[in-house]
Amino acid sequence: MSETVITTSLECARRLAVTKQHLAGKVPTGPATEMIVSVIRDLGFVQWDPVDVVAPSHLITLWSRVGKFRMSDLDRLLWDDKKLFEHWSHAASIVLTEDYPLFYSLMKRYPESLSKSWGGWKARARKWLAENKGLRKKILNELGKGPLRLSEFEDHARGKRSADGWTSGSDVSTALFHMQMSGDVMVVGHEGRQNIWGLSETFLPSWVARNELPEQEVEREGAERTIRALGTASPSEINRYFLRGRYLDLKKALERLEEESIIHRIRITGISGERYVHDRDVRLLESMNSDAWRPRMSLLAPFDNLLAVREGTSRLFGFDYVHENFLPKNKRKFGTYVLPILWGDRFIGRVDPKMDRENERLVINSIHAEPGAPRDKAVALKIRETIENLAEFLGAKEVEYMARVPKPWRNSLR
Repeated sequence: MSETVITTSLECARRLAVTKQHLAGKVPTGPATEMIVSVIRDLGFVQWDPVDVVAPSHLITLWSRVGKFRMSDLDRLLWDDKKLFEHWSHAASIVLTEDYPLFYSLMKRYPESLSKSWGGWKARARKWLAENKGLRKKILNELGKGPLRLSEFEDHARGKRSADGWTSGSDVSTALFHMQMSGDVMVVGHEGRQNIWGLSETFLPSWVARNELPEQEVEREGAERTIRALGTASPSEINRYFLRGRYLDLKKALERLEEESIIHRIRITGISGERYVHDRDVRLLESMNSDAWRPRMSLLAPFDNLLAVREGTSRLFGFDYVHENFLPKNKRKFGTYVLPILWGDRFIGRVDPKMDRENERLVINSIHAEPGAPRDKAVALKIRETIENLAEFLGAKEVEYMARVPKPWRNSLR
């Protein structure tokens, strides 16, 4: 058993997290499709969200890490090459098709693969599936004739809320959720914000492995991938990041990984509690206080992976993020679609932008500085450069700054 306890500073732990999240150093260059696959492989998933006040969150998450790419690059990976697919990971997510055995194993055991962190959902899912076998069969028969949007299913009743409360739609939308979780169906395309549904067996290429892994192997793999993606992680963060809520015995998985010296306990100055680092990242962690560290200025999406587990972001970075677009306007503090500003290993501010597509303009409604944020012109110019890069990615021809900008940055952000 590994008795190694690594000790490190809070700054080095933050830098490791940012590095593992592909948010340090220069933005890479190379074929966009290869970089997108590489990023998702290391992150485990990218949360999918269609809200496009600026751009869909998943596009901003990828842009922060690979720079400018064409929307068609991601579409090609999803619908043509099929190297990626959409499934429930942390939430509705884009994941690697090479990871299909992990998800397939959870699908085959659904809903028994749900942990107690889902509350009463496992029992409700079990009951719902037992009571709606006829609807499931009917949906499979309809999809056997070809992919369909939700509104095209015969039994879909617009505006009728599912009695079980699983979704805000009809019994058909509830059935599709369960059938996606159990592997019968999957998203095979989009039309605007609508999913196009199809049969998994006809959509997936023949090269996709469909082998069921033992429960213990899935949990070990999920825990390892999360620790590597976050740099360091607590058991709670592991449970909520990659294979969210699908660890039935995480304690045992972590014990085995520690016994085999694959992971080590880590003590971070100023942070208490059980925490782990992967053995492969120990040397990288040791380099975080050297000249090898290269900070980058980034704007993060609302559902960025670095923000995926709020308690972890708060503990490690002292930064709290609230999705204010879900709040009434009079309760919003920073704006509607707020993008955190990450400079190196510190969150230094927040931007509230909106894309004016009709006039090809990125409007910056407000910028807020975090307490203790750098006040110098060089940092303000880097923020401006990053905003301009986002505008270029979005196809905006100009950036318009409104009046609300921190005074020290005002001369550079206008």
